[in-house]
Amino acid sequence: MKDSELAKGTIEWNGVSYRTILDSQTTGGAMSIVDSISPVNSGPPRHIHHAEDETFVILTGECLVWIEGKEVTAKAGESVFIPRGKEHTFKVIGHEPSRHLVILTPGGFEGFFEEMAEEQFQIPADMPKIVESGERHHLTFTGPPLE
Repeated sequence: MKDSELAKGTIEWNGVSYRTILDSQTTGGAMSIVDSISPVNSGPPRHIHHAEDETFVILTGECLVWIEGKEVTAKAGESVFIPRGKEHTFKVIGHEPSRHLVILTPGGFEGFFEEMAEEQFQIPADMPKIVESGERHHLTFTGPPLE
C-alpha cells in the first residue's frame, strides 16, 4: 500500500496518522491492526497495556523502542514484540517518518486512538482526559516520552 492510499479512513492525532485496517469487531475481539505514520522525534509517554500484547512491524523509517529500561532500534522490515504488562514507549529516530503496523492482541485498543483523534487532546495540557481514556482502554501512563 502506498502512503497516499493511507488517507482513506485515516485519523490524525498529535501529528500521527492512524488507520485501523483490522478492527476487533471483525476478529471477534481476537486482535486489531492499526497502520500508523509517525513523524521524526515523535513517540508516546511511557505506558503499560494491561490487557493487550503489542507488536510493532516497521515498514519504513526507524524507531528506538524502550521496554522496561532496555532499548532496541527497529528498522524497516523488523518487528518488536511487547508483552502485556511491560512498561514501554518508542521514539521515531533518523531522518524519515516511521510507518508501522501496531498489532494488538486481543483487539479493542484501537478505540483509544479514535477517542484521541475525535477530541484532539493535547499532551501535556489534556493529560487528565487522556489518562481517563487510557484507563477505559486498560492503559496506564507511567512516565515521560523518550528524550
